[in-house]
Amino acid sequence: MGSQARRLLTMTTIAHDRPDVVLDGVVRITAANPGVMTGPGTNTYLVGSGEVAVIDPGPEDADHVEAVLSAVEGTLRWILVTHTHPDHAPGAERLAALSGAERLGFASRDGFVADRTLEHGSRLSGPGYTIEAVHTPGHASNHLCYALDRDPPADGKRARVLFSGDHVMEGSTVVISPPDGDMVDYLTSLRMVRDLVPRIDVIAPGHGQLIHDPAAAVDRYLDHRAERERTVLSALTRSGTATVDDLLAEVYADVDEARHPIARRSLWAHLRALAATGQAWGDDPDDPDTAWRTASTS
Repeated sequence: MGSQARRLLTMTTIAHDRPDVVLDGVVRITAANPGVMTGPGTNTYLVGSGEVAVIDPGPEDADHVEAVLSAVEGTLRWILVTHTHPDHAPGAERLAALSGAERLGFASRDGFVADRTLEHGSRLSGPGYTIEAVHTPGHASNHLCYALDRDPPADGKRARVLFSGDHVMEGSTVVISPPDGDMVDYLTSLRMVRDLVPRIDVIAPGHGQLIHDPAAAVDRYLDHRAERERTVLSALTRSGTATVDDLLAEVYADVDEARHPIARRSLWAHLRALAATGQAWGDDPDDPDTAWRTASTS
């Protein structure tokens, strides 16, 4: 599909398995896997032409893989995954088999096989663009974001794009699920992304629409987590000793009860973070059902 045809398909809302030109040199194709955890679906991004990089091939879905292949202009060189959760990485196997592209990620895990692993600062260069890996543990220990730098257009303006996977999402907070997910790591990674130099101008998230004020979005995440942590500590102080389930309804009173099983994981992560800073103590922090108390009552 040529550039003109792709631009005719540019949409203000997300449709499934249709190419959407969201930025100069960047096409988004959203998988048909909408849900509570995935929002409108997983975003797959195609970067460049001639030598193309795909970021997050999505779930194992033959129609989605075909849509991605049909949108490639030139040769598909690289398949990059932000992390190995089942809505982001499984499509890599089929896409690689059909295209011969190299699979890249932080590590081989959860069924994803990396032909080459990346670390913080690893770079790939294609015609007119460079992609740099940014290690952002927290949502998952193997999570990478990818910072895109492109040759500046004729007007000289440069927009640095961060493909954020599940590190930052549009319209939703991120679930932190221990033990692989870690709240302390997550908050540290958020601050690191906010303070990247050169700064990030646009975030292209793994779910939802583009985020055009990255610093404000990250600050909202940090403020939200800080407020939630204060709520957790206050509830635990009043309880004296409590489990995650004892605290859940109070701490997440603002969240639909149907989502409490998901919120339960992040509550556990907050308690582990409080333990890491010496404010709480758990009988066994690696057990989601353990009893917790504040440091003053331990």
